[in-house]
Amino acid sequence: MNFERSSGIILQPTSLPSRFGIGDLGESAYRFIDFLEASGQKLWQILPLGPTGYEHSPYTMNFSAFAGNHLLISLDRLVEEGLLQADELTPLPDSDQDDPNIVNFNRVIPHKTQFLKLAYSRFKPSSEYEQFCQEQSAWLEDYSLFMALLEENGGKNWNQWETGIARREPEAIKAKTESLKDSINYHNFLQFKFFEQWKALRAYANNKNIKIIGDISIYVCYNSADVWANPQCFKLDPQTLESTYIAGVPPDYFSATGQLWGNPVYNWDYLQKTDYEWWFKRFEATLQYADFVRIDHFRGFEAYWQVPAGEETAINGEWVKAPGEEFFEKLGRRLGSLPVLAEDLGIITPEVEALRDQFEFPGMRILLFAFDGDTENAYLPHHYVKNCAVYIGTHDNDTAIGWWEKASDEEKRRVAEYLGYSSPEEIKEINWVLLRLGFASVANLAIVQLQDVLGLDNRARMNDPSKNEDNWRWRYTSSDLLTQELSQRLLKVTQLYSR
Repeated sequence: MNFERSSGIILQPTSLPSRFGIGDLGESAYRFIDFLEASGQKLWQILPLGPTGYEHSPYTMNFSAFAGNHLLISLDRLVEEGLLQADELTPLPDSDQDDPNIVNFNRVIPHKTQFLKLAYSRFKPSSEYEQFCQEQSAWLEDYSLFMALLEENGGKNWNQWETGIARREPEAIKAKTESLKDSINYHNFLQFKFFEQWKALRAYANNKNIKIIGDISIYVCYNSADVWANPQCFKLDPQTLESTYIAGVPPDYFSATGQLWGNPVYNWDYLQKTDYEWWFKRFEATLQYADFVRIDHFRGFEAYWQVPAGEETAINGEWVKAPGEEFFEKLGRRLGSLPVLAEDLGIITPEVEALRDQFEFPGMRILLFAFDGDTENAYLPHHYVKNCAVYIGTHDNDTAIGWWEKASDEEKRRVAEYLGYSSPEEIKEINWVLLRLGFASVANLAIVQLQDVLGLDNRARMNDPSKNEDNWRWRYTSSDLLTQELSQRLLKVTQLYSR
């Protein structure tokens, strides 16, 4: 679909300020939306909102592609409901080792969980709760049982659970559903509160003419309710239930061994026979909390790189065709429209471009990739088409200032030459220089990280794909940083370029 000319900001809710060490869906989220409105922004782009596991990646380590991250539940909103008392809540105590701009999950999780469990102990199921459980039963029952079993089994992968449970034998599932009833109900409660709070926040944004861009990561985590409950949708060994192939991308300019993500790949033959029902439900679930959907690793719908399980690198993989054209045709008939953006970065072939353009999905342009000296570089603004989204950088990139501090003299010279400066020394506030460049382009969508609006350096980087540890943790510390002066500055640029 073709989007109207507009702009917005990327911010994961975990990056919002709060007293409890991690962002939530409370007051600071509403203040962020107020800042978007005052700044003339029409879009809030988020990352996947699922409950995260190892290293807390919202893309590769979700326990569910359908559930919400209960750590985002606002405890203050639970106080307003009477499920908690204000004097019971204690902020996450300071530690000499803690950086206030970093989410310390090891401390946040136990601290916040104690209050969530206390709220659950006082919760009385309502008709709204019963309706939620019924409406979401297609995924909620499996998810809550999975989480209860995961806790009972000390976090072990589901294929290491007792055989009857791992293979979902009806009698074994029935027995565990009964014995773990309280734990299951606790996770039902968490999902009810998450979606209740998110629904209210989204309505607040929509009432201010701000739309939410959600995100679907193409792959799911092996140790998830998705794979446990739907093993036939993935390429698994029928004996061990382990992945026979895992996902990644082949060697390229950036990596001599490629990237090995470790996620199971899809059994598209089975999905095709079921008319893609699991995937369609996933899109419908995402559109319960978002107005548009960005598809991460879009090229995987045209062809995907699969690597035999057990390989230590992605070198010995192969491209396998996927039924992308049929899939999106049927998805469009199911949804009535396709409110989709395509993440088309990386190894993009003419076939991937044809699939993207056939359905008029906007692709992505990254300004930090533009200045390699090649005037035909597709990321340079003079090559843009209207139906695309321009970013300074995404959650996978450095901040503009972080990039500039590490850029070579030659890169800086190219930026200066492209923008009409006589030398790089004349460039002040590279984040605003690049923001203006993106906003001025013909791209219908221009989206920036909040870190670049705030003018933050490398320490505010959200994710560095070259390493597995210590990603996904940045947060800002106070809503006071979103000043009126800052919103007016952003508003002026937004209006100047008709966004």
